[in-house]
Amino acid sequence: MEIRVLGALDVRVCGVSVVPSAPKPRQVLGLLALRADQVVPAGVLAEELWSGRPPRSARTTVQTYVLQLRDMIDRALARVGTAAGVSCAKDVLVTSPGGYMLNSGGGLTDVREFERLAGMGYRAMDGDDHPLAARMLGEALGLWRGPAFADVPAGGQLAVESKRLEETRLCALDQRIEADLRLGRHRVLLAELTVLVDRYRTHESLHGQYMIALHRSGRRGEALEAYQRLRNTLVRELGMEPSAGLRRLQRSILLAGPERPDREAAGATAPEAATARFTRVG
Repeated sequence: MEIRVLGALDVRVCGVSVVPSAPKPRQVLGLLALRADQVVPAGVLAEELWSGRPPRSARTTVQTYVLQLRDMIDRALARVGTAAGVSCAKDVLVTSPGGYMLNSGGGLTDVREFERLAGMGYRAMDGDDHPLAARMLGEALGLWRGPAFADVPAGGQLAVESKRLEETRLCALDQRIEADLRLGRHRVLLAELTVLVDRYRTHESLHGQYMIALHRSGRRGEALEAYQRLRNTLVRELGMEPSAGLRRLQRSILLAGPERPDREAAGATAPEAATARFTRVG
């Protein structure tokens, strides 16, 4: 089985898609896919489907959606025959006391693979192996095909999980950029960071990295302008000033001068600024 939720939902049995087109069965499959190999209580599925206000027929309706999913799985198994290694859909979508479990059979799940690769990247960063960190984190981020559950209606459970997964993606992105900065790839990063700071207009870590990349590229004035834009946005939208770490980075760039940037601004990555108001998740 292949399970992908980091983008549009894609669940395949022996290469055959078993994702329904109807919104609510797709929602059920989405939550089961996220928690593959774990029992999801029927009550949790009902809460997801009806946002905490399930009808009296909720349990029966959930069972109906499960049967629809099993029908699609059976059709997929029929196409591949005994090569699937399972006899019927009930081996894939398992009924357990109080709930259901999607049995991955040890197949690919993109969330687990992302967490594995990102974990290797974080450990490499901790060990100052920046080339390995950049590579592992880059591979982890390459698994993302768009926002998590991009085409699945989100109730309370999936909304929370989508937000959590986005935080883990941003954390991996932050650390991959940090690794690239430490490898002297500031000019290559500029195009990517220009897009990111426009998308995440109050994200201090990305703005700090953008300022460093600009300054190292000989664009000190633009680095200072980037700081001022961020400050204006933070004050206007959140009523707060930039963090102390980012203010120190701004002063460092300001005092360095346009021709001979000092070591802190041009040669280091200002970890205090890069991690201000940002905690690694995962």
